[in-house]
Amino acid sequence: MANLFKTGFLMAAMTGLFLVAGYLVGGPGGMAIAFLFAAGSNLFAYWNSDRVVLSMYGAREQTEAGAPELVHLVRQLSQRAGLPMPKVYIADNPQPNAFATGRDPAHAAVCITTALLQRLDLEELAGVLAHELSHVKNRDTLTMTLTATIAGAVSMLANFAFFFGGGRNRNPLGIFGVLLVTLLAPIAAMLVQMAVSRAREFEADRMGAELSQRPLWLASALKRIEWSAAQIENPQADANPATAHMFIVNPLHGGGFSNLFASHPSTRERVARLEAMAKSMGQGPRPGPWS
Repeated sequence: MANLFKTGFLMAAMTGLFLVAGYLVGGPGGMAIAFLFAAGSNLFAYWNSDRVVLSMYGAREQTEAGAPELVHLVRQLSQRAGLPMPKVYIADNPQPNAFATGRDPAHAAVCITTALLQRLDLEELAGVLAHELSHVKNRDTLTMTLTATIAGAVSMLANFAFFFGGGRNRNPLGIFGVLLVTLLAPIAAMLVQMAVSRAREFEADRMGAELSQRPLWLASALKRIEWSAAQIENPQADANPATAHMFIVNPLHGGGFSNLFASHPSTRERVARLEAMAKSMGQGPRPGPWS
């Protein structure tokens, strides 16, 4: 129920951004057009946002025949979590990272990059997949994917206002209104995005650690991904910064405006929480039950 409320609030907030932006750019007529555009965007995002995001990263669906170890691991973890088996995708990307998407657990997908598969061992991979499946179980994926799609649309509206002026004779604030929407609409979208993602990451870390039964597997994976992501660019994420909050670790390298989309909590704090959790469970860095 809480996540349903948050999702409704998110869609209402994004719709409000469209209306304000439309009014500033085109007056009452622009506001009416923005309302229709927002309604269409919300409906499209609800049903298709997962496919849109996966296509942005050129992700390919995997079968047990093509990636037996990966699919088997996802199936193990899904069964333990009491979840339907999600679709499994791999994106050809030099940066190790991962995200989950889908409007509900019955329509979920987990996507990892080729670099993640190459750089992590099986235990670290289990920690990452458990984290992503926790997002699915908490129904975070709908909110996160909607945010990515609609925040991108708000930014597109701002770019349209900047390049085309949006009917300056009709908007009540003239060129100032165009500049205002160009500057404020993406920032407002990012504030909503940041508000819905940080707490979710901590909770998915906790639940994922419980699911894998080894908090240090995820802690080790986070440290490895953080180090690699700082060195290796993710071109698709830099081109679509509104999707950055979906990843397990901030993928952005664009600098400047793109860095404002870096909505992740500190990896150091996440690792510290996981290490404290492992200590409370009486665990050290030793092999666990996975085979």
